[in-house]
Amino acid sequence: MAEAAKKTEPKSESERPMINDPNETWITRIFNYRCYITFLTGFYSCDWEYEEWDKTELGSCCCSRIEQVFFVCLVISFCVSVTLLFLWIETSNEYFDFDWVVHLGTGRWFYWSILMLSLTGIMTAYTSLLLVLGFLLLWERMELFLHACHKVLIWLVIILCVFLMAIICKFWRDKWLIAGLSLKIFAPYVHLCGIAVMSIISWPLSFYVSRLEAEIRLRRFKMTCFEVQNEEETDIFRRLRALQVAVAFPFLLLLICLYLLPLGIYSPCIQKTEDLGPRPVFIAHRGAPMVAPENTMMSFEKAVEFGAYALETDVYLSYDHVPFLMHDHDLSRTTNIKEVMPNATYNHSAFFSWPLLRTLNAGKWFVENMPYYNMKPLSEEDKRRARNETIPKLVDLLELAKKERKFLIFDLFGPPPTHPLRNGYIRHVVDLILKSKIEQHLILWLPVYDREYVKQVAPGFQQVGRFLSVEKLAEENIKMINVDYKKLFYNGLREYKAANININLYIINEPWLFSLAWCSKINSVTTDNIPLLSQMSYPYFFMTPGYYMGIWLLVDFTSAVIITAIFCFHWWREAEKEKMREVCNASGKVQGLACSSLSSPYPLLPRALAIPMKRKETASLQEKPTQPPDRIGESPWIINPPNKGSKKPPSVKDNVKTDAANAPKPPLTESSKDTNTYYSTFSETSQEPRTK
Repeated sequence: MAEAAKKTEPKSESERPMINDPNETWITRIFNYRCYITFLTGFYSCDWEYEEWDKTELGSCCCSRIEQVFFVCLVISFCVSVTLLFLWIETSNEYFDFDWVVHLGTGRWFYWSILMLSLTGIMTAYTSLLLVLGFLLLWERMELFLHACHKVLIWLVIILCVFLMAIICKFWRDKWLIAGLSLKIFAPYVHLCGIAVMSIISWPLSFYVSRLEAEIRLRRFKMTCFEVQNEEETDIFRRLRALQVAVAFPFLLLLICLYLLPLGIYSPCIQKTEDLGPRPVFIAHRGAPMVAPENTMMSFEKAVEFGAYALETDVYLSYDHVPFLMHDHDLSRTTNIKEVMPNATYNHSAFFSWPLLRTLNAGKWFVENMPYYNMKPLSEEDKRRARNETIPKLVDLLELAKKERKFLIFDLFGPPPTHPLRNGYIRHVVDLILKSKIEQHLILWLPVYDREYVKQVAPGFQQVGRFLSVEKLAEENIKMINVDYKKLFYNGLREYKAANININLYIINEPWLFSLAWCSKINSVTTDNIPLLSQMSYPYFFMTPGYYMGIWLLVDFTSAVIITAIFCFHWWREAEKEKMREVCNASGKVQGLACSSLSSPYPLLPRALAIPMKRKETASLQEKPTQPPDRIGESPWIINPPNKGSKKPPSVKDNVKTDAANAPKPPLTESSKDTNTYYSTFSETSQEPRTK
């Protein structure tokens, strides 16, 4: 590793020349270069000692094969972590269900969804930081040496992300559908943000492409002027050109695709204002569970206060034939059954009798756990009331619905096989509803079992179907369906709307999903978040086609102008730098700035072109005989003996002139003609006339 690093001994501040190099990057002029390089190598390689590193040549490999493999692994880890983070952010509508499922397996209520979100965010931030550091090191043309700890963590990130996505694909495959739905509403904004990002990326990319072009011109000039056209130089020349195409072509192709992306975008929220349907009505899922304990009378009363169109609940039958409101198959999550009867904590809810059920506390858990991560704090009065809530009966909810004239829809769970009402629970509940004297049209009947009996006994009930075909719904004379939003938006929405069937979607908690349902002309939504959604007077992300087209053309035109200007600016700047180097080589100084090329034995040539000439001299010196010269015994301070009568010996400068005048002149070849032509361009700045 030490050999590949090609480190050189650091120079002290006094030994390091203060040269203002015109080729230095903007980042080296703004920040302390030592601190900058130490920051990059410290975080990327865990090497916090500053050392001068040899920069790799443009077009050459930046690191070893192993480092290349791990850099590819770093890119893969970044991609999978970003994908997982995006998926988890878009599924925020399902966070409560995820926490509930984990609670069933662990028996402990916690914000598991937020923990998952934090984990994916940390992995994405970590891989993003390493990737940015790696690109900055490549920008400085420094070799990559990823620390072993980072390599292990990168593999852990890849394995963990792949494992989590595999679990999601197996158990929550429909969560991927949510990500697709989000693009339906966010696609126009993703398009605009993508163009903005491409405009920002164009600055470093155009700088890099222009530097590659400048390097290609220098090498081409060297090959034509000094006839160093060997196989290695030709290979580097091709590599630079290929690298230039590999960087610029994908960028331009992606940019063109982004410019034309609106032609393939379909978003329900892009429509005319007069085509926008009315706001969907709300069906309060278990009441208002974000402000009161679910399936309690306090929760349903809060839902009525927020203007709910209908009330939704879940019904079980006790062992003594009393229908009561409960969602889970046991009482462990929403009651204090563990304190009252620890041995019966996980028994089925239908095996308890009503005298015991009515004594259980059904609200204390809500105040202690605050089950929704985005729920607002409760007032002291609501906390006191919630702590005293109990399990209500179905009759209590029927009385509230009859009083407030609210529609009522519920899931009726069948009792276990050994329950006394195993086969007759439907008829028992229907008779109870009819005895309550509630208007029959206020009942939205959802259970499928024994539906024909319900139609005969209670013809006024509104039959609600599931995700069935239009033909099946027409056969059963069903005019309303209750379906999962993840399935409807991909299949059957147009058919249902064409058949004039009322659609209710469950469960819609996020404003963007409610906006999507609103723009899609959905009739009603079942929601937990009725306090927030009831405040929306207009769908989010709504825009007219003309407005979006204007933004599209304006952003595309502005981006094209900015990107073109950036490319032209970097191209012009590299051309100006080339002119400055030529003037610097000719005069030695440009506006008082020291030129680094003066240290070269070929001051009239660019440094990159002087190096091969120096190599030729070195090779020619190695071919000379190693015998000492004839004047080895003479004084080292006098090359030629002084002339008679002169008071002062000739200077070293005079001796050099004399040797140059007496030296035999080589024949004039084609290459020397080209070289003399190159030198003649700077003859005006020479102090002495040139002689052929």
